Amino acid sequence: MTISVGDKLPNVTLVKATAEGPEQVQASDYFAGKKVALFSVPGAFTPTCSAKHLPGFVEKASELKAKGVDEIVGTAVNDAFVMGAWNSAAGSDDITMLADGNGDFADGVGLTMDGSGFGMGKRGQRFSMVVNDGVVEQLNVEAPGDFKVSSAEHMLDQL
Repeated sequence: MTISVGDKLPNVTLVKATAEGPEQVQASDYFAGKKVALFSVPGAFTPTCSAKHLPGFVEKASELKAKGVDEIVGTAVNDAFVMGAWNSAAGSDDITMLADGNGDFADGVGLTMDGSGFGMGKRGQRFSMVVNDGVVEQLNVEAPGDFKVSSAEHMLDQL
């Protein structure tokens, strides 16, 4: 079942990419007490994700924070080393990368996709959400192949 507005995020373990190396975090603890702009991509370094999705959140970070967002989080079914390298290559200090290496978060929110045809296996769909104290306030799920409603620009209009 797909997560809905008003639902709590699943309490799964994610891995935060840090300068000191991977750090395991529990979703219930990590998202507690703050407003988070979260975006999910099928994979770090993939074309739309690198050319549009991440750059939009980098570019709009100050505007999102001015509208009450405490933290901007990117996630994908990749390991923390890949997520950290992606943020170093194309992101910014305004973005926190949380790796969903086993796809537990994508499974928990019911937003997985099958990328086997591209040699990618199970992945998270492209989506974004505003999460307030661990509860979904806005949910924007893209149709396959689209990039519209999960963008930073769309999220700004929702805040």
